[in-house]
Amino acid sequence: MKNWAIRLQGFGLMMILVGGSCTSGSAPSRKLLVAHRGASAYAPEHTLAAYQLALQQEADFVEQDLQLTRDGALICLHDESLERTTNVEDVFPDRFIEEGGLAGPVRRWYAKDFDLSEIRRLDAGSWFSPDFAGQRIPTFEEAVKLIRGRAGLFPELKAPQKYRGWGLDLEQAVVRALQSADLFEPGAQAGTPVYLQSFEASSLKRLREEFDCRLPLVLLIGTGDSELTALSSLREIARFGAGIGPDKSLLNRDAQLAARARRLGLRVFPYTFSRARLDPEMNDLSSEMAFYLFTLGVDGLFTDNPDLFPRAD
Repeated sequence: MKNWAIRLQGFGLMMILVGGSCTSGSAPSRKLLVAHRGASAYAPEHTLAAYQLALQQEADFVEQDLQLTRDGALICLHDESLERTTNVEDVFPDRFIEEGGLAGPVRRWYAKDFDLSEIRRLDAGSWFSPDFAGQRIPTFEEAVKLIRGRAGLFPELKAPQKYRGWGLDLEQAVVRALQSADLFEPGAQAGTPVYLQSFEASSLKRLREEFDCRLPLVLLIGTGDSELTALSSLREIARFGAGIGPDKSLLNRDAQLAARARRLGLRVFPYTFSRARLDPEMNDLSSEMAFYLFTLGVDGLFTDNPDLFPRAD
């Protein structure tokens, strides 16, 4: 922690030590814990088991990555294909698409090539641990049913432009699902706030302009898109969005990013904090999260380990 504080002094940040953590001196708002793919350090990602555990570990929000099946069902799945986190290769051995890869041809079982009834046959837990054998890929509707009233929802629209190329409308499906659940209007259900996020600004703009979505929209920013953290880019994002979700390394490189964004009214939710991605300068994950929350001043963060989230209140 000491090295980080010294590094930040070069940016002219005024920090006050309070109870072992650093703040700007103003009264902090509640910092938000977003369970990344559920409590994914302890249970298979994007299963009801991972979501349930995130709730037990007092997550403020639970994240769902959203994909579409061939028959238009929204499912909670990070990858566009099924082979990493399910036994699809055993259940449907011949239903792959072969694509070129750096090391030669690779086989992909894309979710969009399967009906929901087929998706329900897959085991989404055994890859993580035999203890989770039989866990299934949940639909977004099932995730909402479990989480509603207990935490907020923070769904990500995965590759919407690619889905449009496949003849599937991800944005429309998400809008209809939220309308059906009576969650499409801000504050519709006080116990279930909703943020929508995507790496594609065009998708978020479409939600705002075409679907008149008033929910807070968060643009995710990867390490290769650091130009989006410039002041001019942040001003443009603030025209349609309520926040940014930068890879945490971008904040490490640019300690003033959070303050710059917040001056424009943008909230900041970096990703992903886990023991597997712990910065070598940090002693433990809780300390690392505390640094970003209380020194850099982010509004919340995504973590695989909700139980290690440091609370100041």
